[in-house]
Amino acid sequence: MAGKFEPKTPVNLDPPKDDPITLEELAKADGVNGGKCYVAIKGTVYDVTGNKAYQPGGSYHAFAGHDASRALGKVSTKAEDVKPEWHDLDDNQKSTLNDWVTFFSKRYNVVGKVVGATNTE
Repeated sequence: MAGKFEPKTPVNLDPPKDDPITLEELAKADGVNGGKCYVAIKGTVYDVTGNKAYQPGGSYHAFAGHDASRALGKVSTKAEDVKPEWHDLDDNQKSTLNDWVTFFSKRYNVVGKVVGATNTE
């Protein structure tokens, strides 16, 4: 299904950036006090600032300022699952994680890459 992950409203995205983002910089981008809100998946950092779900009090705020690869693969919002490690997930969970990558890439600007990420592929 080609349009499976297409947004309901078209999104004009900027060209993806590959700026280096340290874990410390990522952690600060948690949306607190109206600041930037980033979520990383497989080492790629997405700007989700405009989505209230990732802001403090939102249902996905646990992902803000983190690489949430494992949690997304497991379809979990538990803080203990919000980790970059995903290689030990089962095939179904890996497929789900890849679906999330597609979903995010169609909705949010890529602002950089996590410095030293070992979970990219």
